[in-house]
Amino acid sequence: MGIQGMELCAMAVVVLLFIAVLKQFGILEPMSMEDSSDSELELSTVRHQPEGLDQLQAQTKFTKKELQSLYRGFKNECPTGLVDEDTFKLIYSQFFPQGDATTYAHFLFNAFDADGNGAIRFEDFVVGLSILLRGTVHEKLKWAFNLYDINKDGYITKEEMLAIMKSIYDMMGRHTYPILREDAPLEHVERFFQKMDRNKDGVVTIDEFLETCQKDENIMSSMQLFENVI
Repeated sequence: MGIQGMELCAMAVVVLLFIAVLKQFGILEPMSMEDSSDSELELSTVRHQPEGLDQLQAQTKFTKKELQSLYRGFKNECPTGLVDEDTFKLIYSQFFPQGDATTYAHFLFNAFDADGNGAIRFEDFVVGLSILLRGTVHEKLKWAFNLYDINKDGYITKEEMLAIMKSIYDMMGRHTYPILREDAPLEHVERFFQKMDRNKDGVVTIDEFLETCQKDENIMSSMQLFENVI
């Protein structure tokens, strides 16, 4: 599998892999017509109690029925109401046995763990999913920037982007075609910065990232691929 140009389509990679894993583990399922008569999320069987249904609906672009369906899937896979990083890494390692998904899963986990408390709550899950699936282009790109900005200082450095790219290559394993050279991730990062770093100061700001992405047809196309997944 070739990953040429991945630095311009990394957002698509993020969404594809995340949605594939969710479907694999039964968290994303078709909406059921037989929905519960309850107007609120069931809270009694989990240790972490999510926010009320009305509040989550206001924070996301999901309907009440969609939130109820997502919550049932989330609760089935995560009875405690929380997903810790080790569990998240285990899911990815099972889904990508030919490679090492540990580092990529770490970065993605941190992107969803909005409050940095070491666990993904249902609220974190649906807010992030809402952005990835139904957010505006601007919202999706800001989410992607946050993923690449590993230390959350408002800038993407070459070191950060290289870490992300290496984690994707490691996760894919050696099953790529054509076979990648050892310096391929670094070459991708250099091309990324040639396009994104407009003032050539060695870092990419959110404004540079948004401006460049919104002018790139490939990236804009990737933004539309995952709408109406659920």
